[in-house]
Amino acid sequence: MNLDRRQLLLSAGAAGAALGIGLPAVGHADPAPAGDGESWRHLFVLDRDPLFMNVGTVGSPPRAVLTAETDELNRVAREAASNYHGTFLDVRTQVAPGFGCDPDELWISGNTTEGVGTVLNGLALGAGDEVLTTNHEHPAVNTPLAILHNRRGVVVRRVALPVGDNQRAEDHVALFEKAITPRTKVLLFSAPIFRTGTMLPIRLLAELAQRHGLVSVCDAAHVPGLFDYRFRELGVDFLAGSGGKWQCGPARTGVLYLRNKVLPAFNPNPLPEFWPAITSTQDYPDAGLPPRSSTATASYDIAALLQDVGNPSLAQMTGFATACATWDRLGRKNVQDYSIGLANRLKAGVAERWGAGALYSAKSDARLLSAMTAFNPFARPADVLDKAKADAFVARLHDEHHITIRNTIVPVIGSPTPHYAMRVSTHLFHRHRDVDRFLDSAWRLSRAMA
Repeated sequence: MNLDRRQLLLSAGAAGAALGIGLPAVGHADPAPAGDGESWRHLFVLDRDPLFMNVGTVGSPPRAVLTAETDELNRVAREAASNYHGTFLDVRTQVAPGFGCDPDELWISGNTTEGVGTVLNGLALGAGDEVLTTNHEHPAVNTPLAILHNRRGVVVRRVALPVGDNQRAEDHVALFEKAITPRTKVLLFSAPIFRTGTMLPIRLLAELAQRHGLVSVCDAAHVPGLFDYRFRELGVDFLAGSGGKWQCGPARTGVLYLRNKVLPAFNPNPLPEFWPAITSTQDYPDAGLPPRSSTATASYDIAALLQDVGNPSLAQMTGFATACATWDRLGRKNVQDYSIGLANRLKAGVAERWGAGALYSAKSDARLLSAMTAFNPFARPADVLDKAKADAFVARLHDEHHITIRNTIVPVIGSPTPHYAMRVSTHLFHRHRDVDRFLDSAWRLSRAMA
């Protein structure tokens, strides 16, 4: 049985009606919240204490998402309903416009890891081919790259990235361009970087890849639900993101954008050879797929091949559709500006109290901003090299001040050992006073641990 689009939208609409959010109307978006964001806080069930500021790891679904997912889960149990074979074109059709792409370009994956791994496993790479990436990547990138190296002899080369505020978008492009060799086949990068929160310039790096005839792959785990990006306009070949972080959808949801047509305004290069290896579709021809399109018209729905797997969760799909409908209603640019605005307040507070040199995140170039802030909180700066002390800072901030954050491992050029920076995330359920509370608590704790 297929998940009926009308039923899904009615379910999403019913879940949101009681909360006053409904479904998005054309040309309409709720205004950004006045003051410090209380007008959006009511959408969520997230506890206010402890103060949760680790959205970069996991988000908190709004009430409407919980209701839609639970209702669908109960319906599936009562009716023994399933979607044993199906491409969820209904859901993809609903959510794709909010991400700036077509349904044939959007696979609703399980998470970013699944998206990145599927891309790397499906590219035509062999012995000696190079993937150019960075020294700040997530294990979701590093592990499949190591497998490609061990299995196929693919060479992995890494660009060492700067940290702190002394960087511009063009600096990153120059670092990548300098490292490209005749054997480079893939340009792979994270945006934003999960370790520091710095947002690499996706469009500029995609244009660099186009100029050199490279396949571009972006680990954009933190893009869906945070940035108001039109995926197609970014010009990348592949972009993998999470549905359970900033998008605040159900766990085990994500998105993978796959460029599936040639649009010279965004990316004039031929579509890369790609093998959708994990699928249970009944429509795959024994003779193989037709050639990929060389025009603005897709030759086949590549996302449908990936989407069609056995017995996916209808409840997760319904919840994800509801989360996307909620964001479209609020206005994705409103969400972006509010979340990053809070992060800017946080970065300014860090610079004022600890000094600008304590930041690992970019601050001055607006193109490099995200809603994640990484910094060294210690009164003795060298303590940032001490993992035990960094872990203790996170634990004591939670236990003594009731605030949840995390630390990250940051490779720093010139340092023989990594730094253990604190990473703080700001989103829709935070307010100005939450940022100020964190700054006050972190400052007191840093003095106490000196």
